[in-house]
Amino acid sequence: MPDVAVQDAVAADGRTPLRTARITGLGHYAPARVVPNAEIGPRIGVDDEWIVRRTGIRSRRWAAEGETLADMALAAATSALDDAAVDASAIDLVLVATMTADQICPNAAPVVAHALGAVNAGAIDVGAACTGWLAGLRLAAGQIESGRAERVLLIGADRLSAITNLDDPATASLFGDGAGAVVVGADGEGAGIGPITLDADGSLGDRITAGYGDDRALKMDGHSTYQVAVKRLTQSTLAAVERAGLELDDVDLFVYHQANGRIIRAVGQRLDLPDERVADYVAGMANTSAASIPLALGLLREDGRLRIGQRVLVGAIGGGFTWGAGLLEWGIG
Repeated sequence: MPDVAVQDAVAADGRTPLRTARITGLGHYAPARVVPNAEIGPRIGVDDEWIVRRTGIRSRRWAAEGETLADMALAAATSALDDAAVDASAIDLVLVATMTADQICPNAAPVVAHALGAVNAGAIDVGAACTGWLAGLRLAAGQIESGRAERVLLIGADRLSAITNLDDPATASLFGDGAGAVVVGADGEGAGIGPITLDADGSLGDRITAGYGDDRALKMDGHSTYQVAVKRLTQSTLAAVERAGLELDDVDLFVYHQANGRIIRAVGQRLDLPDERVADYVAGMANTSAASIPLALGLLREDGRLRIGQRVLVGAIGGGFTWGAGLLEWGIG
């Protein structure tokens, strides 16, 4: 990747040398409770196949009673630290991308950092809805590249079952719970984290909303959200690939936010991507918001589809609206 982030060399303009940021550890967590469409469909007057046709979802994972957002984030983070062979005390910054923190205050990140024993780390929540993990990856990479941090723990976690209205036909079947985490550092070899584009359009903010208190449930205009998602994910993919100096054919895997099977398929069709190069775990996980990309990366590795040396495009779109895409060169087995 000719333009992949910045390399371990003096910048072209002669200023301070910048380092390459790389993912050095990966972990994910999915709750044990499996909720099939049969538990949801009758309540909104539809059957299993209706939900599958419209969303691609057959089941989702929901947190157990008493299982918190912090619990899920902690499980994924512990797995990622183990994978990187890094102690929590060596982490300089903990980022938690989420829209469902257990409390307004304290935020999720300091709670998770404390539970991990990340005693030397700052801790910040990242709020960009379903684009949160991707936004966090850009922030984490910048910390490493600039030398402001040696290791960043980035977690994407959401407990959307807590804000899903099971009587709303537009949203009742769409959401699940889960978490995924990566350790980002300068260790290892290879190109690492490449360019990441991020964009936003607040004029579309009323398409997906969730408030406070009695208005906490997610609301969504499904039709317009679908149109915006397909358009922006397609555009972001092309922009990120161009910035990396690549062609679509140079990318081995396309890992989009797992919002909806129809959205993923539509983007793949617009870009003429072979199905085997596009990750789709929607059927068993549903939309897990900020968790969906790292969760999908974990599942891809479990399935043997994510391998060292592959170029991976990650792309997301979320409420706000926020969206973006980025390139990775995968460097861990």
